[in-house]
Amino acid sequence: MRIPACLHARTSAPLFLHAHARMLACAMSQDQQPVVDELVEKLLAARKANAGVNNQRQVLFAKFDQYIHSQEKVDLAATFAEYAAKIQGIPVTPGTNFAASFGHLAGGYDAQYYGYLFSDVYAVDCYESQFKGDIFSPQAGMAYRTKILQPGGSKDGMDMLRDFLGREPDTTPFLRSKGLEA
Repeated sequence: MRIPACLHARTSAPLFLHAHARMLACAMSQDQQPVVDELVEKLLAARKANAGVNNQRQVLFAKFDQYIHSQEKVDLAATFAEYAAKIQGIPVTPGTNFAASFGHLAGGYDAQYYGYLFSDVYAVDCYESQFKGDIFSPQAGMAYRTKILQPGGSKDGMDMLRDFLGREPDTTPFLRSKGLEA
C-alpha cells in the first residue's frame, strides 16, 4: 500500500498552497497576496485537467502488467500497442517498445502495478476524512504517524488503513477528486 507516497498529491489543498505562496512572498519581501490568491485559484482549477487520461494510463499499465505476468510468452510491443489502442484510444508510435523502458514490469512489482491507482483511492480517502479541514492538524498528523507510518510492514495495510480512518475505506472521495459525481 503506497498511501504515504500518494498523500503528497494532496498538497494541492488550498491551505497548503496559500501557506507556501505566502512564505515565498515574504521571502521576496513583497506584498504579493493578490497574485498569490489568483495563482492558487488557477492551480486548484487545473487539478482535474487530464484526470481521465491520467487514470486511463494507470489502468492501461495495470492491465498490461497483469496480462504479461499471466502468460508464458508474450510479444510486449504488440501487446502494449493493442492495449493502448483499446484502453486509451491512442496508438503507440510505430517502431517503439514502451515496455522496454517500463521498469516496474521487472523491478519487483511482479503483476502488482494495479496497486498504484488503488493507493491513490485510499490516499484521497485519508486526506478527505482526516486532513481536508486542516492539512497541518497536529492531531491528524499524529494519528497518521502512529497508525500508518509507525507500524510499517508489521501490520496488514488494510488493517492500518481501517484503524486510521475508523471505518472501511470509501472510493467516493477519489471519484469526486476526479470531477465525477459520486
